[in-house]
Amino acid sequence: MIRALFTAATGMEAQQLKIDNIANNLANVNTVGYKKSRENFEDLMYQNIKLPGKMTTDQTRAPVGIQIGHGTRTVALEKVFSQGSLRDTKQELDLAIEGNGFFQLKRPNGELAYTRAGIFHRTNDGSVVDPSGLPLDPPIIIPNDAVKVNIGDDGTVTVLSSDTNTELNVGRIELVNFINPSGLQAEGKNLYAPTEASGQPITGIPGNDGLGTLAQGFVESANVNVAEELINMILAQRAYEISSKVIQTSDQMIQNSNVLR
Repeated sequence: MIRALFTAATGMEAQQLKIDNIANNLANVNTVGYKKSRENFEDLMYQNIKLPGKMTTDQTRAPVGIQIGHGTRTVALEKVFSQGSLRDTKQELDLAIEGNGFFQLKRPNGELAYTRAGIFHRTNDGSVVDPSGLPLDPPIIIPNDAVKVNIGDDGTVTVLSSDTNTELNVGRIELVNFINPSGLQAEGKNLYAPTEASGQPITGIPGNDGLGTLAQGFVESANVNVAEELINMILAQRAYEISSKVIQTSDQMIQNSNVLR
């Protein structure tokens, strides 16, 4: 009975973390480029009272054993990088990635950060930056006299000059991919940083080498399915209640055993 108390407590702790993760997914349902997290659980060690295959007589073995588990724990919160739906914004510097890949941004200290959120703006010097002011890498500079910006699905950026009324190529937006995107470290502000688990960034041209293409005038919505998250929340709540009920039942059994004469 004492074992049941601690085993049920691990279940309550695991379901509490699941609820916390669901809350974060739902809170970011309207965050551009957000990727939902998924909980991965594993069972804990077992107490082997009788091992499977143990000799029961000189000529027979037990086909099954007696192994009592000690509960569960959360082994990982995994980012799921499935494609989110595209939303039309009609803003010429809004970009969505259709497929694999990340935009590459340069921090003030020179380090690189990566994002799926393709909301960009033009500064007073023509640099294309994200809402936090981090510029694209390689940099894209739009001339001050540009009246229209065209971005191809391969990342090629051309502008229409008001003076000459001709198109000028000002660069190409590159994408980056990782062997294991789920191993990236989420840093907030829609940014990711590479880790030993994710591997080193692999830079390429959109549409080549397994990278997605760019869609101008669109942004990628979060890949959170509200109905699915609500169902998971109900299941987690019920599992939490069941674990708490086990604790109550174990407590009653201990109480009953204490009054035996």
